[in-house]
Amino acid sequence: MSVNRRDFLKLAGMTGCSLVAGAPRRSEAAVKSIEFYGLLIDTTKCIGCRSCEEACNEQNGLPAPEVPFSSDSVFEKKRDTSPGAFTVLNRFPNEKDPDNPVFVRRQCLHCCQPACASACLTKAMEKTKEGPVIYNKDRCMGCRYCMIACPQDIPKFEYESAFPYIRKCIFCYDRLKAGERPACVEACPENATIFGTRRELLEIAKTRIYENPDKYVHHVYGEHEVGGSGTMYLSAVPFEKLGFRTDLGTTPYPEHTSGFLYGVPLVFVLWPSILIGLNYLTEDRNKEKTHEEEE
Repeated sequence: MSVNRRDFLKLAGMTGCSLVAGAPRRSEAAVKSIEFYGLLIDTTKCIGCRSCEEACNEQNGLPAPEVPFSSDSVFEKKRDTSPGAFTVLNRFPNEKDPDNPVFVRRQCLHCCQPACASACLTKAMEKTKEGPVIYNKDRCMGCRYCMIACPQDIPKFEYESAFPYIRKCIFCYDRLKAGERPACVEACPENATIFGTRRELLEIAKTRIYENPDKYVHHVYGEHEVGGSGTMYLSAVPFEKLGFRTDLGTTPYPEHTSGFLYGVPLVFVLWPSILIGLNYLTEDRNKEKTHEEEE
């Protein structure tokens, strides 16, 4: 099929416009200031019992851990989340009180404007109106842009599976829709994790800091980081000493990542058309030159 210059430019323009039109926008909830649900984790109350881990595994049908939930030996090394563990507890030294170490849960923070959802080309990673960032495996094409985009390195890929998917905490979304609290909240014996609207949780967190200024670091982690998150933390120890990233800034990450991540597929989609067009233009010029020489 012959392609003239006008058709080529039209094709390239239409392709580019369609991709630009499909670029991600801020979530509807973020634009309308809809109240998200979230968690407030007070690390000063956590005793390291790992009940949250056990409840998470049971709720999500995850495999039994290598180290039993009853064993403290798991704290000998720092752990990260994995396809088989959406919530993990780590132990850190407490300079203020050496006899009482700090236990910190690591899991998805469910950002108010998540970079993972913004980077996802198929909406497999989705920010819900209730607040949780959930994963729809039937939509996933395996690009793993969500893993690249997440500033907390939370989404994990099932590399060892024959049919791999992305795995992470989805805030017990089915329980939430049924009017129930997340399983980890129900299981916590010390009420170290509180469930509620983000606004309520911030009020509780700031009240605790105000009433106990010598007990807490005067910062709620997750209030402003990368635009804010649904899961927030209180601590008596500076957050940078507990494995938290404190270099993220307050700008939502989609504003940093969306242009780049959507520029990559744009190049790949347009490149064949560009090559076809260049080839056509080259051949057209060669034919004109040959025709002039024959005359």
